[in-house]
Amino acid sequence: AAARVSHLSSSYAVERRIEPFYKGGRVQVNRDGKFMFCPCGIKLNVIDIETGALLHSLEQDDQEDITAFVLSPDDEILVTGSRALLLKQWDWRENKCARTWKAVHVAPVAAMAFDCTSTLLATGGCDSTIKIWDMIKQYCTHNLKGSSGVVHLVEFHPDISRLQLFSSSMDYKIRIWDLNSSKCVAVLSGHFSAVTSLAFAADKDTLISSGRDKICMVWSLKTGESKRTIPVYESVEAAVLLPENGDFSQLGVKNQGLHFLTAGSKGVLKIWEAATAACVFTQAVPFEPVESKEEASERSLTHCMFVPGRNQFVTVSMEHNIVLYDAQTLQLRKQFAGYNDEVLDVKFLGPGDSHIVVATNSPQLKVFELATSHCQILYGHTETILALDVFRKGLMFVSCAKDKSLRVWRMSKDGKVTCVAQGLGHAHVVGTVSCSRLKESFVVTSSQDCTIKIWNIPESLTSKAKATLISSPETLHAQVTERGHDKDINSVAVSPNDKLIATGSQDRLAKLWSCSDCSLLGVFTGHKRGIWCVQFSPVDQVLATSSADGTLKLWGLQDFSCLKTFEGHDASVLKIIFVSRGTQLLSSGSDGLLKLWTIKTNECVKTLDGHEDKIWGLHSNKQDDMVVSGSSDSCITLWKDVTDIEQQEAQAKQEEQIMKEQELSNLLHEKRYLKALGLAISLDRPHTVLMVVKAILKEVDGRKHLEENILRLRKDQKEAVLAFLVTWNTNSRNCHEAQAVIEILLKHETPDCLLQYSGIKAAVESLLPYTERHFQRLSRLLEASMFIDFMWQNMKLADVSQQEDMTL
Repeated sequence: AAARVSHLSSSYAVERRIEPFYKGGRVQVNRDGKFMFCPCGIKLNVIDIETGALLHSLEQDDQEDITAFVLSPDDEILVTGSRALLLKQWDWRENKCARTWKAVHVAPVAAMAFDCTSTLLATGGCDSTIKIWDMIKQYCTHNLKGSSGVVHLVEFHPDISRLQLFSSSMDYKIRIWDLNSSKCVAVLSGHFSAVTSLAFAADKDTLISSGRDKICMVWSLKTGESKRTIPVYESVEAAVLLPENGDFSQLGVKNQGLHFLTAGSKGVLKIWEAATAACVFTQAVPFEPVESKEEASERSLTHCMFVPGRNQFVTVSMEHNIVLYDAQTLQLRKQFAGYNDEVLDVKFLGPGDSHIVVATNSPQLKVFELATSHCQILYGHTETILALDVFRKGLMFVSCAKDKSLRVWRMSKDGKVTCVAQGLGHAHVVGTVSCSRLKESFVVTSSQDCTIKIWNIPESLTSKAKATLISSPETLHAQVTERGHDKDINSVAVSPNDKLIATGSQDRLAKLWSCSDCSLLGVFTGHKRGIWCVQFSPVDQVLATSSADGTLKLWGLQDFSCLKTFEGHDASVLKIIFVSRGTQLLSSGSDGLLKLWTIKTNECVKTLDGHEDKIWGLHSNKQDDMVVSGSSDSCITLWKDVTDIEQQEAQAKQEEQIMKEQELSNLLHEKRYLKALGLAISLDRPHTVLMVVKAILKEVDGRKHLEENILRLRKDQKEAVLAFLVTWNTNSRNCHEAQAVIEILLKHETPDCLLQYSGIKAAVESLLPYTERHFQRLSRLLEASMFIDFMWQNMKLADVSQQEDMTL
């Protein structure tokens, strides 16, 4: 750290982006459980499950949304269908589209399925038809008509010798198609709402169907009759059979026989015994289960499947969260946040800044582990969370929300986060929060009720021994309340010594308060519009403010005067942080730009363009070499300070340049012109190349030598020389060398060959007018020289005749 004290940053580079990768629809995992396929509008994203990294993004050329996709059981063929009524087959590992063909459906494809041999593909369309495709011979084998409305579910019977296809459409019936005769051989009626999934038992004669009519049905395929109806009491989106082999005793499975898992609108996984229609296990969840009155909530599950390669169940929620559970215990193993919505605040978390905590446009907090992309979702607040702050050690943090409350959270050593306290008392939305800096002793909040409240953190929450004993969140009470401003307070900050509080408000004022009794010490006036952010310098007695007037200001805490103003943003400046040990400022604007300012010189060193919309969240890590920004465009960007790397690269380049220049002068001295030409061209030095050409022409038989050297150059080097001589030709001093090289090229290169040169058109267009001008100048010179010659001749004649006269 000592080495970096005087270090000023000059540049940040994007190290990583956490972007939305899933926006709804079916998710699929490949056979060995390593990759997950998630539709995201016009793209299909391939995610590495271990690291959460985006492997590929398969994008539609037609820029139309993907309506359905399927991966074959052997992992080889991936097929997508889009609104453009085209089907595409992808070589997904190489990120290439292998072929495209018309879907023949007159409306988009809603469902797809492969048979177990990966040779037949079934597509169910919004036009009430089902088409079967032979993927090897590449043609349509069947066109099955007879369904009513959208065919949203197609599934092949697992026994391929039966050649049966099962489908369901908007008439809530399950149809069985015989592919030998292309006829519907049976219709299973029993559901009174959309059928959402079909699962075949190991005996291949039993089928379980789930529906949004809150029931699951067990069918005998031999008789085509319903064996049993199981009331689930929630809209079921998926029924998945438990694997045959495996110990599921922890999930309440005591008897042999068919057991299956359901996922639906209540957001809770349940295990059912098919024979008795009894629920044998209900999963414990960290939130209040959805009551039946409000049917669909963001916690409702939209999809569930079993992944044999990982021995895990995967669920997808309405909020686009993808969760992996252990199959034997239903314990959470990994969680991904597919879509973040607007990011309202983001902070580094953990002793080594190993996590980030994100407030998105929702009542849940998301804690991302940066190494694995595992996302914890924290339940507690009941309305949108607006702001966050983290205590110095990085283990405790505070959130405040629209539900007029604040919550204190603590991270355990294993990275698990729990809520340890909550504070109630504000009369309005709590918009901003700041933690004490020295110890975990107090929190300051301010709200739309224009008040500032100071909350003391009891020691029972901060000492590790006692914190582990907390079973439910403690209630905090505000020690001090003070009406601070006439309008909304947008920002609050605590000074590094915990003695001062600063607030910034929509009333264009920033104020300084004493921490002990919240008495007003002074007012900072000068901004023309509302203040969005206030921040204390970590090293000086200085306060920084940013405003909707597009400026940043630094204020002295002794006399409340404005010390400096930074202008450069074209939009509101929403957040500021001190970086480089307090010698620089990083600011974020509502136009999606970040700007880095050096305080001493008042200049903007760098502008970083990493977001499309307002940047609400900005925070730097403890080592001061990483910054995280979060924006309304749903992206979280991690920036790395690359100043040292860039300086080293520049230095290495400079050293290499000096070495090459030394080598060049040596080559010229030794008259090794061909090597000198090649080196000068590689250095991209038109003037040096010109000097080499001039040196060659000064030699005896210079033209001949030049011709030999130019012809021995590679094509790309000749192209470079051609570009250089266009510049030389503009100057009458160097035009002779330029014309000499042009002559050699025109003499020895065929017109077809010259036309292949890059930039030949522009070169010819530039050469012509100057060459004409040089030619005219030479013509005038020739005329003038002829005139001198004529004069000289006449003068000599006159002189001779005079002498003759004299002698006479």
